[in-house]
Amino acid sequence: MLVVSDSSPFVGLLKIGHVDALPKLYGSVIIPAEVAAELASEKRPIEVRSFIQSAPAWLTVRTPSELEAIADIDKGELAAISLARELRADILLIDETRGREAAIARNIRTLRTTAMLLDAANAGVIPDLKAAFDKLQATNFRVKPQTLEGLLKQHEEFKARQRAALPGG
Repeated sequence: MLVVSDSSPFVGLLKIGHVDALPKLYGSVIIPAEVAAELASEKRPIEVRSFIQSAPAWLTVRTPSELEAIADIDKGELAAISLARELRADILLIDETRGREAAIARNIRTLRTTAMLLDAANAGVIPDLKAAFDKLQATNFRVKPQTLEGLLKQHEEFKARQRAALPGG
């Protein structure tokens, strides 16, 4: 699976200790050089800067051959959208609404950090989705509580379907 990411999923996942879910779900992730620069910024928490300074083997930094012209989108998001389109990525991990809308308008499948965490929990990569969401809410990561409630409900339904599919379930 070919996955490109913007910076916000990395920041959120690093803050809550679940960045390791990315390679477990996708094998590898690609970020544009602009996103790597954002992650290395002095404005970022030390855990984010340390991560990108000694990036793991599953993370590749690649520069898109050209940037699309999209108004009101920051450089990292613009580069991530451009790279996802260029590589024909299966998924673009992106949280910011305007960036997501621009990607969707270009027929790029997007996934927010919270939905990725749901996928990770459903795959058994994250043992406790509610705890992950609680940690995320304790940061400056912006997400509506009703969004998290809906995702938790989806996870409970998924687990119920799994239990029902077991012999004697």
